[in-house]
Amino acid sequence: MKKLIFIITLFIFNSISFAQQNNFIVAENYYRNGEYEKATQFYKELCKKSPYNSTYTKRLISCYQETNQFSMAEGFINERINQYPNQTYLYVILGYTYERQQLSEKAEKQYQKALTAIKNKNNYGGVIASLFKEYSKLDHAITAYNNILVNNPKANYGFQLAQIYGEKGDFEKMFASYIDLVDKNERFLNNVKHYAAKYINEDPENKHNILFKRALLKKSISNPKNIWNDILAWLFIKQKQYPKALIQYKALLARNQESLRNIQLLGTIAFENKDYETAEACAKLIIEKTNHIPDKFSAIEMILQIGVVTNKEAIEQEFEKTLSEFGINRNTLLIQLAYADFLTFSKNNPEKGIDLLEKSMKVANTKRLKATVRLKLGEILVFTQKFNKALIYFSQVQSKFKNHSIGQEARFKVAQTSYYKHDFKWAKAQLKVLKSGASQLIANDATELFLTISDNEPKDSLPTGLKEYAKADLLSYQKKHTEAIKILAEVITKYQSQPIEDEALYKQALLLTEEGQYDKAVANFEKILALNPEGIFIDNSLYHLGDLYLEQLNNPKKASEYYQKIIFDHASSIFLVDARKKFRKIRGDNI
Repeated sequence: MKKLIFIITLFIFNSISFAQQNNFIVAENYYRNGEYEKATQFYKELCKKSPYNSTYTKRLISCYQETNQFSMAEGFINERINQYPNQTYLYVILGYTYERQQLSEKAEKQYQKALTAIKNKNNYGGVIASLFKEYSKLDHAITAYNNILVNNPKANYGFQLAQIYGEKGDFEKMFASYIDLVDKNERFLNNVKHYAAKYINEDPENKHNILFKRALLKKSISNPKNIWNDILAWLFIKQKQYPKALIQYKALLARNQESLRNIQLLGTIAFENKDYETAEACAKLIIEKTNHIPDKFSAIEMILQIGVVTNKEAIEQEFEKTLSEFGINRNTLLIQLAYADFLTFSKNNPEKGIDLLEKSMKVANTKRLKATVRLKLGEILVFTQKFNKALIYFSQVQSKFKNHSIGQEARFKVAQTSYYKHDFKWAKAQLKVLKSGASQLIANDATELFLTISDNEPKDSLPTGLKEYAKADLLSYQKKHTEAIKILAEVITKYQSQPIEDEALYKQALLLTEEGQYDKAVANFEKILALNPEGIFIDNSLYHLGDLYLEQLNNPKKASEYYQKIIFDHASSIFLVDARKKFRKIRGDNI
């Protein structure tokens, strides 16, 4: 019998709860649609049934305020305060009700009552502070949060305080609040980095960067911790001051060997940003300190790659020496791939690269490693124009890794190879799949090639220049830039006023830039701007012109003109953010 009574009671309770929830949903819909009078009726009932629910209470009072029923609002609030004197957040709402009637003195009196209640350790401190913020009483909100922290120093209101200081424009206190939060609990580190990143940028002289660094150094002096080195290194990376970041990580490494992971990541970032000196220093440190074999060989491979990109004179001998010392095995697989790539694309010796990769295939002892070797073999076979054999390797990887990034990469290479051999229909079919279902980077490349083919496909058996353009593209892939530039010149002349013209001009301009023929590259980009003001290469050309004048031709004034055109005429361009930064830097703004 008791069990039956319990079940019936539970059923009734759940029914009531469901009804209340349903009424709240209806009330909220009316409220958000501005139908405050209808919402009022529902909130009245909800407040009667749940007098301690602050959401219902605040909504009902807001309905009175929005319909200018201030006397009703005051009466309801005073009645509530008399019935439930511990609900001190009502003083803030009453004060705001007076403020909406321009009764500032009466409003302030109620606000002070709320702040005094927090000092007396009232349970509604957080609600009071958030209401002050909601009503844009930011100074009162700061006082409220600080009063809470006096009573409970362990409370975590750092994010709320920082946000309010930010709204007030007091960035010094905002950053200090973020640092205090990490000081109390280091698990907030990533959140603090996320919020701070909204204000700081790569300019060390930026006001926000300076204030953040100052708050960090001040805290590190008063309360030394390893975490401050970590944050300082993060700031230096943001500012692209990689040597300074390495100093911080070295300091951490002396106290914690696990910091090697940070040094490894820093090396990768420095390499990608062409700071090869710092990248090499990171790699050497890893080789010296790590006990993890894969990390050691990854660092060795990075040093060799640095030798390749910096055209180190004896780099081929260093590859040979490394593989002779450590052997052809799984540990050196990345080095084998890098060497095969170097032999093919830098030394024009694909045969030796293929011989090496055939040995690599024997030591690759997982499906993923074998797939990686097959992709590199396919790339070299494309270089030698053995397209059908390359397609076999790419297709094998694609079929075995259908839903993985390496499978998507293989599909793109199938499309690219088909394009090189003028099988445009099959290339488009592969690219169409990749446009929507691949990673962002591959999807962008796929979209670009898809548009090149779609815009320039031969129609009614009439030549459009796509075959010649694809041939030039292949020569560019083979690092035969002079030959590619020559063929593109023929395309530009032969297919003048056809869609392929601006495509060929743009491709040729990029190759001319790479070859150091900057004046000729500028002429090409200028032709694109004159050819079609609405063309797809306009913002690209403007940005490249800006970079050429800024970095190669020593004419920042001319560069700023092109960046400015992107800012004002191409607001949706992917180059907008970088163009704005460079324009402001040239102008001398404190960005």
